[in-house]
Amino acid sequence: MNTRRLRLGSRGSRLALIQSELIAAGLRRLGHEVDIVRIVTEGDNRTDTTAIGDGIFVGALESALVAGDIDLAMHSAKDMALEERGQLVVGAYTERADPRDALVTRDGRGLGDLPQGAVVGTDSPRRQAFLLALRPDLEVRSVRGNVDTRVRRLDEGVVDALVLAAAGLDRLGLADRIALRFDPAQMPPAPAQGALAAQVRRDDKAVRALMARLDLPRVRLAVTTERGLLAHLGGGCRAPIGALAEVRDERLHLTAAAMGRGGVRHITIDDEATPEGSRRLIRSAGSELRTALPATL
Repeated sequence: MNTRRLRLGSRGSRLALIQSELIAAGLRRLGHEVDIVRIVTEGDNRTDTTAIGDGIFVGALESALVAGDIDLAMHSAKDMALEERGQLVVGAYTERADPRDALVTRDGRGLGDLPQGAVVGTDSPRRQAFLLALRPDLEVRSVRGNVDTRVRRLDEGVVDALVLAAAGLDRLGLADRIALRFDPAQMPPAPAQGALAAQVRRDDKAVRALMARLDLPRVRLAVTTERGLLAHLGGGCRAPIGALAEVRDERLHLTAAAMGRGGVRHITIDDEATPEGSRRLIRSAGSELRTALPATL
């Protein structure tokens, strides 16, 4: 496409703007000017008592994209609804940051060093379930807000520790606050955690062709496998399901777990690093994990 000025939609948080700049930098390297357009989402306006629903952080961005107010939108891939809006498509999955969850404490002590009954902040049922499987004596308390707000509440003594996405902490320059990066075998991350998705209009052939130059097939395969498993199990962003897929030596490796009535069910399997191999992994993993999940999922 000819050089043009592109409007990139983003949430207005510090982390969202940093992540949008990563997408914008790729576009600028290809010779395009980029304006970042800040858009307030439903998730940005929620109160401490408002539950997180699927798509709460992406709906306003998608509406602006459909309306033609922006040319593309940047999302944290894990926040996106599992079913795409018909007019929209993910044009690129770019370089993925550390997908793991991280423990943050005031004094750097690890999970095993937290005192009996320590209060750990997280608003994720998945993190709560896997954390309590490791340390059932801990008290888990809902702590909401952006990463900076949550870390401030930790430092103020509201909680003794936090569990957050390592990717957000790294991108915000807060890696030195991480006391522990959880082994995915103990706490599989949210499907697509750490990945960025650049969404475009399906009929905008020029922008789709441009974003294809920034797309990383190995990241796309891993992320779509993880999200495909979540969809296969009928879960959403609040489901107690974790999954991490990685491409290594032409093989697609999947570590996944679900918290059910009988405790945690873990699996680790692999297949060919192809779309068909991904579909086989989803079916196989889904079959193994289904028995662990509550009937309501």
